[in-house]
Amino acid sequence: MNVSIILGHPTPGSFNHAIVTTVADTLRARGATVTIHDLYAENFDPIYSAPELARDAVLPPVIEQHCHEIAQADGIVIVHPNYWSRPPAMLCGWVDRVLRPGRAYRFVPDGKGGARPEGLLKAKVALIFTTANTPDEVDRTVYGDPLETHWCKVVFGLCGVPAVRRSFSSVIVSKPEQRAAWLDEVRQLVNERLG
Repeated sequence: MNVSIILGHPTPGSFNHAIVTTVADTLRARGATVTIHDLYAENFDPIYSAPELARDAVLPPVIEQHCHEIAQADGIVIVHPNYWSRPPAMLCGWVDRVLRPGRAYRFVPDGKGGARPEGLLKAKVALIFTTANTPDEVDRTVYGDPLETHWCKVVFGLCGVPAVRRSFSSVIVSKPEQRAAWLDEVRQLVNERLG
């Protein structure tokens, strides 16, 4: 199994980094091939420029590499903090530049004069792990769980990949025991969904 992990957190040593390490270790222990991209550590450029808009655009090598890796992935893991009910701008830029029309999805006629999306990625599942300081209940009932919609319905829905999101909330006040329990949940979810 080939799994691509994308990390969108700016601070080394964060709980997001611990999640990525746990995911990677769990997968490698089962013989999976794992590719990790720490977007901040790699100084990924999130700016989607006009020359890249064309479907036949010649892409910068780093973008071509990311597109190829995601296209070949049997599983995708995204890890990031919740910034204003959305992913960090760095990760939004990655989505814009890498999950491109013609590579990750396309629109086909729907037979009614319109178009419908058709996913092109071969991944069997995408796991999204998010962290927040807002309690989950507030995120769901007050804000409408925008990250669930963003990742599971919009991004991976469009790309044809079933997605599962797990949010860890109130991270700022969490104790080491709680974080250890959360990492156990990460291991379990990885084993269940990427097994």
